Amino acid sequence: MNIPITKTIFGECEKVAIVKPLESGWVVQGPNVAEFQEKFSEFTKSKHCHATTSCTTALHLGLEAMGITRGDKVIVPSFTYVASANAVEYTGAEVVFCDIDLETFNINEELLEDLIKNDSSIKALMSVNLFGLCANMPFIMKLAKKYSLKVIEDSACGFDGWIGNKHSGTFGDVGCFSFHPRKSICTGEGGMLITDNDEIASKVSQLKDHGASKSDLQRHNEKGGSLLPDFTMRGYNYRMTDLQGALGVCQMKNLEYIMGGRRLCASWYDEALNEVAELKAPQTPAGYKHGYQSYVCIFTNGEDISSLTKEKIDKINLRRNAFMNTLEEKNIATRQGTHAVHTLSYYKNKNKFKDEDFLMSYAADRLSIALPLYAGMSQEEFSYIISNIKEALN
Repeated sequence: MNIPITKTIFGECEKVAIVKPLESGWVVQGPNVAEFQEKFSEFTKSKHCHATTSCTTALHLGLEAMGITRGDKVIVPSFTYVASANAVEYTGAEVVFCDIDLETFNINEELLEDLIKNDSSIKALMSVNLFGLCANMPFIMKLAKKYSLKVIEDSACGFDGWIGNKHSGTFGDVGCFSFHPRKSICTGEGGMLITDNDEIASKVSQLKDHGASKSDLQRHNEKGGSLLPDFTMRGYNYRMTDLQGALGVCQMKNLEYIMGGRRLCASWYDEALNEVAELKAPQTPAGYKHGYQSYVCIFTNGEDISSLTKEKIDKINLRRNAFMNTLEEKNIATRQGTHAVHTLSYYKNKNKFKDEDFLMSYAADRLSIALPLYAGMSQEEFSYIISNIKEALN
């Protein structure tokens, strides 16, 4: 048996839909992207949606449209994919890392105010809704209002994650999503920026299209479209193709199966791991709905991790890595959750960071483990995973 870390759910709808742009000849951003944006807007209850080439480019667009530039600083959790920090650097601004809460893997909001109140250069917060679980957005928005800060939500993993009746990405000024194959819905590559702010939406519309005052689709649908539009700002080519848009439309139509299947699989893990002391299952606070882009546990080796040191983390890390290697030998794919960005060579060398500077992020990097999760996982596949987990631990 061969168990991947995840599976994209493509069916007949996607096979048919992706051929239509080829037949029509309209393969750049066009009617399929427009429909995808409309469906995404309806689902997330957001006013404006802009499809992009990736979540990374969506983050870049959002930061620039909010006015973040050289000389500014943006707070980013230190446990996230490197793209979160990179997007800040694209603007010329400086990343200020903040440690996380190991219970949720999200930014530790108790540390934020001390960072903000002593540095007037901090202009924005980037909250990351990691693995499908929203950060404490009500608190973060209250803090942002107090200090007049912009908020951008990195919801690359946040699709179908909720606090009450508000979808991830709809709390801040901007929310950004990914449709990479590791994510719940997939368009190959691709991203989406959402906002309720008309001015930001207008800027993003131009910025993603070289700075053009009109899109190709607008020119195509009106008289005088043979003339090129004006370019009123320096922009980028961050447009999603209509081939990807066609996939996105079908993925949105199949949400009940995709997301229902992921949550069912997560519930199986919740029950099965109750009796596995070495793995601490992901937590979901009251009032939150987890999107389960990944099912990420903390490998504790059965030890008390309420107080961690770098030495203890490094010791348990060796056992985690051996455990992951054993599962790999059984053709069960696992991954560390993501990385502590301050430990990556570029950021570490640039800022002279030590691993223990953001200790909980370091712990999450060294002790997290993502288990296989996808809609349609069979009971036979799941039983194979659990039996091999228990065997590897024993």
